[in-house]
Amino acid sequence: MRIKYNASAVIAGSALSTTENKFNVSSERLATGYKINHAKDNPSGIAISKRMSAQIKSLGEARQNASNAVSVVNTAEGAMMEIQSMVQRINELSVQAANGTKTDQDRAAIQAEVKQLKEEIQRMAEENEFNGKKLLNGDCDLKGYTDTKGVTVSYYSDETPVGNYSIHINNLTKENGKLALKDGDVDDMTVGGKTLTPTYDGNKVTFKGANEFELTLELAEDLSVPAAGLDTQIDVTGMGAMRVQIGSNEGQVLGIRIPAVTLKAMDLTDIDISTIDGANEAMELSRLANAYISSVRARIGAYENRLEHTENSLDVTTEKMTGAISRLLDTDMADEMTEYSNIQVLNQAGVSILAQANQRPSEMLQLLQ
Repeated sequence: MRIKYNASAVIAGSALSTTENKFNVSSERLATGYKINHAKDNPSGIAISKRMSAQIKSLGEARQNASNAVSVVNTAEGAMMEIQSMVQRINELSVQAANGTKTDQDRAAIQAEVKQLKEEIQRMAEENEFNGKKLLNGDCDLKGYTDTKGVTVSYYSDETPVGNYSIHINNLTKENGKLALKDGDVDDMTVGGKTLTPTYDGNKVTFKGANEFELTLELAEDLSVPAAGLDTQIDVTGMGAMRVQIGSNEGQVLGIRIPAVTLKAMDLTDIDISTIDGANEAMELSRLANAYISSVRARIGAYENRLEHTENSLDVTTEKMTGAISRLLDTDMADEMTEYSNIQVLNQAGVSILAQANQRPSEMLQLLQ
């Protein structure tokens, strides 16, 4: 028996210190609700959890972006509904004006209403917006450019590859002072080694090919074509649609394309039903305009359906990732309470043993009596 060095007390103290550290860790886990509170608790786990936590927050923002996009298409679709109602009204007025029982004075009165409807259609197309962003004036449609003044890109499909194309214009055919392009006015276009033959609609020329390739150009009435013809270069940019970030990573975007719903886009700029001939023409133009708006609304409806599925997908992903990070980070309270109770018992036992070990040197006094 020795009194200089109390080995029993040292051993008991060391064991008690280890138990105390475990007690502190268990207490912290129970108090915070996390089983990883410091990097040393699980070095790889803390890295994974922080990355997952950042992704969950990003998914929440993407979910909000998708919700805002639904509001955008709802806003655009609501305005187009009213525009379509006005186009239908123009069609009805055209039918009235085409009737031989109407006088010129009657048609003039009907034309006055058509004029107001046209102005309102144009106003709505130019002023409808969401958060300051114009929706129906073509700002949210894909853009294309040419190097020839008087030749504009009217439309190209989503499937049309981004790049440069060229056409050769030979002649411009006019009827009653208006462009009425016909076969031979524009040469075939070569795309990917294949020849595309143009089709015509007034002053518009359209090229269609495989894989839903479609490109429509609009020629101005005052376009001048030299005797040798006119070469035009076309730049299809693939840009211009409203980009909605619907994912947590770069490139996870949806381009919402909203074609212009203006009088020019619907070819309603020059309708005049003050004559029977004008009324007959207006009937056909308003019918085509109605079909055009229906196609745009169908596109908008498809976007809305897709975005609703996107929202559901993001919700499910967030839910599953939240469960995964919970299993990684959160304390299992039942298991931890069991461990905490065991540590408490060991702690109490260690205090008792240390107290007894500290009393052993005093027992040496009995040998000196």
